Amino acid sequence: MSPIIEAQDLGREFTVSSGRPLRRVRRTVTAVRDVTFSVASGEIVGYLGPNGAGKSTTMKMLTGILRPSRGRLRVTGLEPSRQRTRLAGRIGVVFGQRTTLWWDLPLRDSLALTRHLYRVPAADHARRLAELTELLELGPFLATPVRQLSLGQRMRGDLTAALLHAPRLLVLDEPTIGLDVVSKSTIREFLLRLNSEQGTTILLTTHDLGDVERLCRRVMVIDHGRLAFDGDLSALRATAPSPRTLIVDLTAPAPPIEVAGATATRVEGPRQWLELSANPAEVIAAVSATHRIADLMLREPEIEDVVARLYRRERTASLGKDG
Repeated sequence: MSPIIEAQDLGREFTVSSGRPLRRVRRTVTAVRDVTFSVASGEIVGYLGPNGAGKSTTMKMLTGILRPSRGRLRVTGLEPSRQRTRLAGRIGVVFGQRTTLWWDLPLRDSLALTRHLYRVPAADHARRLAELTELLELGPFLATPVRQLSLGQRMRGDLTAALLHAPRLLVLDEPTIGLDVVSKSTIREFLLRLNSEQGTTILLTTHDLGDVERLCRRVMVIDHGRLAFDGDLSALRATAPSPRTLIVDLTAPAPPIEVAGATATRVEGPRQWLELSANPAEVIAAVSATHRIADLMLREPEIEDVVARLYRRERTASLGKDG
């Protein structure tokens, strides 16, 4: 089976102007440079990067909003910028900070209009809407105008609108931004179920690393327009390792603990944080031999720390090449 997304040496440049009106200076800015990857049917892939790294530009090329400056791009077998109308029937898109719903209409009416936009047969629409209403618990607010919905309710409505035509690929840009813990959990569990039961391929950009750890087996990291990493989460942690932290609760406050293989980075009363450079068991044994311990907790590095280290490493390597 052909990949859902195929990108080969993908690039996008913009021409920007600066200076005074009669002395404008034009320069070319490269937003995406030589990006190559493919996404197989049924994958959930996280596409990560700092602001300005090229994530949004890539997403706009994938959905046909922007035409690549160079390279080859196919999404569900189509060239997005040239076959945008056909592509719209095969993909669903949700931007967390924008809505595709009609602001003053009840949610039910917005979804009915969406059916006509995608030319979904009435019977298919009714069946699909019933399924999504149950899965996303839309029933209590289907009659509510979109402008009166909470952010979490609106996001569930946007997801429904993006899925009513049963797309093969769902593209999500910050789908949980601004949501409370319960709403985030609802969205994540729904996406996992959508992927496992219907095989929908999902490409996700997010700054919420909880989304990545819960949803994505594979992540791609883009920085300064280039792919810095493409692999699974365990490989990402191995590529840019972050130290483990041992949190020690002593029976009484004490000076910073000094043992081999650990460095005290923080002390608050009887609690101390030790950054480990040795086997945790060896450090725990050494601390236990010299201090009275009330409790211990070993904290694994969070994916956010790992990605931040990867960014710093890539920037250092880039500066080294430039120098």
